[in-house]
Amino acid sequence: MKATLIISVYKNTTALKAILESLKRQTEQDFEVIISEDGQDAGMAAFVQSYHFPWPMQHLTQEDLGWRKERILNQAVMAAKTDWLVFIDGDCVLHPRFMEYHIRYQQRGIMLAGKRIKLSPELSERYLKGEKIHFFPYLFFHRGCRFVEEAFFCRWAEYFRRPVKHLVGSNMSMSRTDLIAINGFDENYVRPATGEDYDIEWRLQAIGCKIVSLRNLAVQYHLYHKENWQDHDENSVYCRQMQEQNQYICKNGIQKL
Repeated sequence: MKATLIISVYKNTTALKAILESLKRQTEQDFEVIISEDGQDAGMAAFVQSYHFPWPMQHLTQEDLGWRKERILNQAVMAAKTDWLVFIDGDCVLHPRFMEYHIRYQQRGIMLAGKRIKLSPELSERYLKGEKIHFFPYLFFHRGCRFVEEAFFCRWAEYFRRPVKHLVGSNMSMSRTDLIAINGFDENYVRPATGEDYDIEWRLQAIGCKIVSLRNLAVQYHLYHKENWQDHDENSVYCRQMQEQNQYICKNGIQKL
């Protein structure tokens, strides 16, 4: 296998099914799948057990005790059977060439970074109902879609890269070896955002890793849902403290230092 796709999920089996169906259309199929579930939902367990996975698959769960995404991600990192890890969220449908480009440019010492378009509520609902929607024309006529410029695959983007300033946790990949070198994800993050992308970014940069853009190559469609984020000041303060201390090897990660 060339890579491991880690899908972070929480209860939403409808969206997960849409993601898995998009995986079946991938131009590159030599990968394994890890369902990384921050919780132990009976509906999710039943769905995973009944779904026919064409790829090697693992389903990792943990008790639902609040936001502990980083903890289950560390378990997924250690369970992976390949060195190249691709991370997505359980509400992001993939363009057919998504895995191809995350695999094509894999290399120790780099982080591959894509973006995502946020679909409108109407377009998301129609897609989840099974309608065959050609995203290109619909995006211009449905109000509510955001970051439309990220929706279009263009092979010329290989040669004229649109830069990426920061990692997005739902569309990134990196070497397992590099990730283990910084002790994985920092489990001290107990709120959404920062912990699974920006924190990983600066810590990997501290050991010499560089960001390589996959904008308009690894295209991803984010299904609409209401945001349930809370105040992130706690995350931001903690992150700044770790940066000031140059603590790029986290203490509460894969290993408890």
